[in-house]
Amino acid sequence: MRQVVCLSGQFWADVPTRTQQLMSRMKDAEVLYFAPPAADGDKSWKAPGRKLRPGLIAYTLPPAPPAGPPTGFLARWVQSRNIRFLQSRLERHHFHDPLLWCSSPGAAAYLDALAYRGLVYDCDRYWPEVPEQWESELTAAADVVFAASPDLADHLVPCNRNVTLLPNGCNYPMFARDALPRPKALADLTGPILGWAGTIWADLELAPLLKAARSHPDCTVVLVGRMEKNPLLPALLAEPNVRFLDFVSPVELPDYLCNFDVCLSLLRRSHQDDDVLPARIFEYLSTGKPIVAMLAPDQVEVFPDVIYSAQSPAEFSLLCTRALDETGSWARDRRRAYGRAAAWSQRAGEVNRILESIGLF
Repeated sequence: MRQVVCLSGQFWADVPTRTQQLMSRMKDAEVLYFAPPAADGDKSWKAPGRKLRPGLIAYTLPPAPPAGPPTGFLARWVQSRNIRFLQSRLERHHFHDPLLWCSSPGAAAYLDALAYRGLVYDCDRYWPEVPEQWESELTAAADVVFAASPDLADHLVPCNRNVTLLPNGCNYPMFARDALPRPKALADLTGPILGWAGTIWADLELAPLLKAARSHPDCTVVLVGRMEKNPLLPALLAEPNVRFLDFVSPVELPDYLCNFDVCLSLLRRSHQDDDVLPARIFEYLSTGKPIVAMLAPDQVEVFPDVIYSAQSPAEFSLLCTRALDETGSWARDRRRAYGRAAAWSQRAGEVNRILESIGLF
């Protein structure tokens, strides 16, 4: 049985992350998943490992000081303690020379202390909050690097020539189903639905939604997700045809997306130079529904054959009209083909093939 140790940059969440999706699909493998250090005072790291599914056990690392270079006696002591913690769990589960899968630059602190047969760095975002040296060391030491976008790949190539593009994915079978039941929260709506699914971040550009709501009084703009204090949110929620539905579980989300007439994608001001496609785009594509997306001024258009891309609120509103008028099945089928190609089973299959080809599996 193959053995994989995952040093993750994220806690195991109810909404599955990229790392969770890939770890859950490791071929013929036993996986020990280590979440980031617990918050100070949090005793969850002392609990036994959680068996999440057969062959997959999750632990949380002990608390650590705030992020920064490992200098000073306290920082070195914490690092040594976490190394002992990792080693003890590997011994407990009889892990010897496993594949080490790292999804956070902070894992660089443990490389010299752990015995492993191969090293993978899976990079799904930029890490401006940690020292650049950490990521450089991790990238240089890796046998293979997976990058979630072309820009991330270009960013990492100077440290390692073996960088492979691995975009985010989606649970295609969940979102590709037709005629799912209409959620009760949408039962009273009779006109077309322009739908957004995701967190309303404080820096999310809501002007396109406001323009669309005011230009399409016969439609309902539905927002599904958590809400932060966005400065334009009060004006948006004041519109009579805007409905906010709060967070829904991942199991329920396909029912909502299936009942949208148009799926909407917006920009965050702090992410306008980020070319990492969120998993939500692939979920939208899997439904086959028309998609209207905002683009940053210099952003490369993605899936230009099947996504309506706008660069201003006025154009966004106009493209919502065009999306509502879409006829025929060609675009729907093409979107689903893109979603099918991005299924997490496909992404994991690619990972397994690459690891086998270089002798790590």
